[in-house]
Amino acid sequence: MSEYDAFAADYDVWAAEMTDDVGWYVDLAREVQEPIVELGVGSGRVAIPIARDTGRRVIGIDRSPAMLAIARERGEGLPLDLREGDMRAFALDEPVELVICPFRALQHLPTWADKRRVFERAAAALRPGGRFAWNVFAFSPFIAARIEGERTTREGGRWQVIRNVPAFNRIDITRGRGDDTHGVVQLWWGTKSEWDGLLDVAGLEVEALYGGFHREPFDDESLEYVYVARKP
Repeated sequence: MSEYDAFAADYDVWAAEMTDDVGWYVDLAREVQEPIVELGVGSGRVAIPIARDTGRRVIGIDRSPAMLAIARERGEGLPLDLREGDMRAFALDEPVELVICPFRALQHLPTWADKRRVFERAAAALRPGGRFAWNVFAFSPFIAARIEGERTTREGGRWQVIRNVPAFNRIDITRGRGDDTHGVVQLWWGTKSEWDGLLDVAGLEVEALYGGFHREPFDDESLEYVYVARKP
């Protein structure tokens, strides 16, 4: 059982506002041969549109059996190969042209060493010229201060409260429904130099870095890192 199983039923409610990334990853998938690998596939929010719109097989890896069960039900009949596993240790029989890690899934990894293992596994899974694409949020102290302790709500009595833990570059999101607390989602953020360093040690090169999913230039005002890296 994964600690994320408790959030599976409500996952799509809290992810509903994140839509621009889906088309971005679908477009990347159109440019390559199958299979495409998605790390942190969750409920199939991105993998299902890729499989449906491109017809290409998607290998989805996730630690949560509950998330994968939702993805299997929703993606029935589509070319999806959903596997329970840890992205830090995934391996493939044959190299691929594209590995993706959408919706800030890398920020569920607590340490730099954990992230390095993922980047190294992604590099090992790629053919020469293959791409590793992912997105994570760019931490803003101004936004963090504004939303500290804020309680937000969604349909059906769902709620969450955000707390910042600056000493550990971490954000704790406590979620629940009604009087029940489901648990805490923890996200560890990084700086541009840290993400670039992870690419460097994995032997990957930056092909592009955008500040959004419409190819906006990344600058001081950007709130998202949207990376495309290439294996030489």
